[in-house]
Amino acid sequence: MRDDVTQGAGPEQRGGQGEHGPPSDRRRFLSLAAGGTAAGVLAVGAASGTARANPHGETADGSPREGGSAGSRPLFLGTYTGQPGGGTGIGLAAYTLRTGHLTPRGVVSGVENPSYLALSPDRRTLYAVNESLEAGVEGGVTAVALRPGAPPEVLGRQGTGGAGPCHLSVHPGGRWLLSANYLSGSVAVHPVARDGALGERTDLVTHTSPPPGPGQEGPHAHQIFTAPDGRHVLAVDLGTDTLYTYRLDTRTGRLTPVSRATVRPGAGPRHLTFHPGGRWAYLANEVDNTAVVCAYDPRTGRLAPGSAQSTGTGTGPGESYPAQFAVTRDGRFAYLANRGHNSVTRYAVEARGARLRLLDTVPVGGDFPRHLALSPSGRLLFAANQKSGTVSTFHVDRVTGALSPTGRPFPAPLAVCALPL
Repeated sequence: MRDDVTQGAGPEQRGGQGEHGPPSDRRRFLSLAAGGTAAGVLAVGAASGTARANPHGETADGSPREGGSAGSRPLFLGTYTGQPGGGTGIGLAAYTLRTGHLTPRGVVSGVENPSYLALSPDRRTLYAVNESLEAGVEGGVTAVALRPGAPPEVLGRQGTGGAGPCHLSVHPGGRWLLSANYLSGSVAVHPVARDGALGERTDLVTHTSPPPGPGQEGPHAHQIFTAPDGRHVLAVDLGTDTLYTYRLDTRTGRLTPVSRATVRPGAGPRHLTFHPGGRWAYLANEVDNTAVVCAYDPRTGRLAPGSAQSTGTGTGPGESYPAQFAVTRDGRFAYLANRGHNSVTRYAVEARGARLRLLDTVPVGGDFPRHLALSPSGRLLFAANQKSGTVSTFHVDRVTGALSPTGRPFPAPLAVCALPL
């Protein structure tokens, strides 16, 4: 299936679907979003040297500490450093498991536009995209070492071979980093050294087929990650309305196309989240405001999207742009962030993951929830609100999955990603 993609950098794609939905492009949206950030938003701490606590926040057996100050856990925050009102690097905060209270803990400076973050499987290295905001300008990925008793240390940056990298993930083996270039519509692979540092790119695949969907000027890779079976790599492209399946050669770091699945033209698929069972995944389509349950075949790596269901059932009339799902570890509930409507929708997961049933929608308490993340314990849900420059925290009821705010949103400049440890 080499006709699906082309190897190498390929021509840079310009324009296309933006974060805010049609017809604006990503660059225009970022400018508007920065202008809409509340004045007086506080920076997250003062300097990286203030973050000297154990970044893993664990007891001797590796389990999370509970309650009070002993239950303090790290939270990393992604932002844009190149926009007015943005941050100065990766934000550091701490949260308590019992109350969900957030406290600033400094900044990892020297990391440009770290709009998305990911943690290595051994929890010793943090990775960030460096999202270039102009087509034709290469972005990058940066590695940050997390060492107990020491401040985070930037290990270096590598270019992604494309513009606007907006998502990254670490292969389960911990030796390969995968990244998605939004503006260029390409996906990249980098090797990871034993100390967590990144080597030079081993592959770059540009999505050239199928052609862009309605209103799009080119492909826009928005996500890349490894499927739960560990054998296949999946990429979501908003511009081509397509979900791509690859195999990663763990010896060479090269991607081989396996299959692709398309959703309806103009859907604008953004983010795919798996049910813990590994056979079903939930797709957020940001352009047509829909959600799709996708069947996944671990044997072949093929995804089969089901019928689209409108997320407007929960948000009502008006513009809303779904960002992503988060699914509880027990697989009983799923949450969807709704930008524009500024809410989180709660779904009951039924039929062993094959069906979503809407339960309710609650206000997020901020503007434009870009990213959702559940704490490892599953007791808390964090929402990064880009335009208001805040992070909202919710208690998660273990029985009903209901969300209740823990308090006032936490100030964080242009918060676009929240990564709790």
